[in-house]
Amino acid sequence: MRERVEKFFNDFAKAFENLKKATEVAKDDLDIDGTIKRFELCYELAWKLMKEYLADLGIIVKSPREAFKQAFINDLIENEEVWLKMIEDRNLLVHTYTHEQSRDIFQRIKDEHVAELGEFYKSIQQKIENDEF
Repeated sequence: MRERVEKFFNDFAKAFENLKKATEVAKDDLDIDGTIKRFELCYELAWKLMKEYLADLGIIVKSPREAFKQAFINDLIENEEVWLKMIEDRNLLVHTYTHEQSRDIFQRIKDEHVAELGEFYKSIQQKIENDEF
């Protein structure tokens, strides 16, 4: 299972770096829309990485909400509320997309979500390097 965790980590790391770059340069609607898509990908890879890591600990999760709650309990993430807000934002983007709403969510991605994803990146990277699973 370690190989799966490492594969998801590598994919997540690339997606996270691309998201960070996108938030730094996004200025017009096209850039912002692209950044939102990068966030959606990063979100999906983050929760699937959590799912794989937790499975190696013997904890089975079947949804992002379960993954985030267990990741919080198991010290993978520090701010559960931001992660739960990511679920809401991702669902709003996918199911009820409006221009104004997408701009509000973009601001949250830039101001909150990228930082929290970065903290998760550091946490999971350290656990992988220290064989903590």
